[in-house]
Amino acid sequence: MTDAKTAWVPYQPTDANPWDRRKVGHLYRRAGFGATPAELDAGVKDGHAKTLDRILKGEPEAEDFIRTSAFMASERSMPPGAPQGRLSAWWLDRMLKSAHPLREKLTLFWHNHFATSNLKVQNARLMLAHYQLMQKHALGSFRDMLISMGTDPAMLVWLDTTTSTKGNPNENYARELMELFSLGIGNYTERDIREAAKAFTGYEIKDGKGTLNTRQHDSSEKKLFGKSGKFKGDDIAKLCLDQEACPRFIVRKLYRFLISESDNAPAELIDPLAEEYRTSGFDTGKLVSTILRSNLFFSPHAYRAKIKSPVEFATGIVRGLEGAVGTLPLAESLESLGQVLFAPPSVKGWDGGPAWLNAQTLLGRNNLALALTSTEEPRFGTRCDPAIVLAKHGARTDAETVDFLLGVFLQSDVQPAARDKLLEYLATAKSVKYPVYWTSDDVSNHRVRAVAHLVLTLPEFQLN
Repeated sequence: MTDAKTAWVPYQPTDANPWDRRKVGHLYRRAGFGATPAELDAGVKDGHAKTLDRILKGEPEAEDFIRTSAFMASERSMPPGAPQGRLSAWWLDRMLKSAHPLREKLTLFWHNHFATSNLKVQNARLMLAHYQLMQKHALGSFRDMLISMGTDPAMLVWLDTTTSTKGNPNENYARELMELFSLGIGNYTERDIREAAKAFTGYEIKDGKGTLNTRQHDSSEKKLFGKSGKFKGDDIAKLCLDQEACPRFIVRKLYRFLISESDNAPAELIDPLAEEYRTSGFDTGKLVSTILRSNLFFSPHAYRAKIKSPVEFATGIVRGLEGAVGTLPLAESLESLGQVLFAPPSVKGWDGGPAWLNAQTLLGRNNLALALTSTEEPRFGTRCDPAIVLAKHGARTDAETVDFLLGVFLQSDVQPAARDKLLEYLATAKSVKYPVYWTSDDVSNHRVRAVAHLVLTLPEFQLN
């Protein structure tokens, strides 16, 4: 049972509840895309305060990363008609290489919140601008982001605002603004939607920017939420932000994203954060800091209480193995797992949770883990080779191999029987008949790669 009085109090290590490798791994999974071996070691050595500060503030991006990412996102490399896979690959590259993974992780959260798909927008330039808007405000002002989203060109196309004119208002954006983006069902009326739809008439895209065509805008007085005025689109967003339901709605979604998706958090947990969020002017960075520093975040209640999304599953493998894979084939692989970046299935985004796992997607995860670790898949080659990583870190015996892999990917958080099974596999694999032309190193490397694959298919690795 969670104690609401101490849930959001900053965590402090004790003898009974120490700062250890498990807590470092938990932090890097939730606040990023998994940890490298070096990050796990540094997190333990530096202690909880320094590690949390580093995660929350991020590190300066490397000049090479900034230059390469900008070139890949340039109109030359990413013209309006660029294929979907190139968009997804560009963002995966950022997730894997960014020195501020928390910002990319929160951008992914907002992508699912303001779910917009290139399958309808059909313009890579507009989708990149949509990403940039979310990334700019990912740990900043939700208020500014919500207001700006009303004139975001990709969103204007996605929810048909460009077809909404005086005398013929389209209700799509007004409805989703309230239902999915700010308030939640039950906190507005159908009249509120109809009146708000009038305020969103006349918006169009000009020179790649969302603008208001006053000739097509309904400038009449509108009445909603007990207020009257000749409201425009940004006024409606501000009215939504003023509703008591708004901070609670966003906090509850962030709770599910960062703490647990398996419970319905009681009001006594949500309300203190909602009040903090409101009084801070919807400062998401401050809210996220409170959550990530808290007793609740580092409690058993939150530990492995979420199912990894396909993106988290794939990036966690690559980062754990210090890989440098091509992100285009990685992006293509995610389709069979149920998640294509820049193409959520609907305006509600991905359902997440248990919906990520079924017979087909579990097979897809198994196949992707094999493709990344076997070195036999042409799309990835040897750029994510467990044998290279283990040799680099001096793991030579079977026990050292298993303990290293379990330590990196699960922080040894498995039952002893699971470890014994992995050791038993390695022992049995020694007696297998290998091709006569294989050297002893070939056999050793094959065994290592195979056991790495087995670790990545353990049930515990599916949890975040």
